[in-house]
Amino acid sequence: MGITISIAGKGGVGKTTISALLVRELCKKNKPVLAIDADPNFNLGDRLGLKVSNTIGSLREEIMKTKDKLPSGVSKQDIIEYQVRMALQEGDAFDLLTMGRQEGPGCYCFINSVLRTFVDALASKYDYIVIDNEAGLEHLSRRTTVKSDILFVICDQSKVSIEAAGRIGRLADEMGIKVGRKVLIVNRTESETTPQMLSLAGYNFDSVHTVRSDSALKAVSDRGDSLAAIANITPAVEDVGDILAKELVALLR
Repeated sequence: MGITISIAGKGGVGKTTISALLVRELCKKNKPVLAIDADPNFNLGDRLGLKVSNTIGSLREEIMKTKDKLPSGVSKQDIIEYQVRMALQEGDAFDLLTMGRQEGPGCYCFINSVLRTFVDALASKYDYIVIDNEAGLEHLSRRTTVKSDILFVICDQSKVSIEAAGRIGRLADEMGIKVGRKVLIVNRTESETTPQMLSLAGYNFDSVHTVRSDSALKAVSDRGDSLAAIANITPAVEDVGDILAKELVALLR
């Protein structure tokens, strides 16, 4: 498997925008990139300029409804794998897999097991995998690979957000998720981020970075538009590119 980069953070801190910028930066390397939107409130596709037509969640529900009416000679595993392929969408320089909503009532153990196995097998074909997670990190432990080379935890400069970032770092440890580097990104900074401010997290990240506030990026994000047209010289784009480059070097040391 290639390098897996996971992104988590409290809602409203720009997690999905950072995820999209990371995908955009990785696409410049001209190597296969898989973006996985693992947030039930999915909008990574919008940021990447793709209209999501199928999600793993909706396909899983269809399988649950028709599981007793499957044609003879066709295994559930084959059907699930076919559905995953149908949910995979191709972008200009990346592929996107959208996980979608969580399970409804009933037992999904077998379906989730096959999904996890197949998504892991699919991810192994890419040099880079970017996973935009919900804050709880459930997808990392249940529906996608438990390995993550870099976990970017996103927050802003507020006390609540920094404390939430610390909880996410601890949660990753408690869940036994294998992480190479746990990295804090303080997003939309308007002023200096002090050590006293960062101490609110109560968690020792491997490194800490800041991404400057960016009016051009905010305007696009507020409209829900694709980030494809954003210039490479805006403050946030430059910062995310620098962070990615530094963390990839640190990971491979």
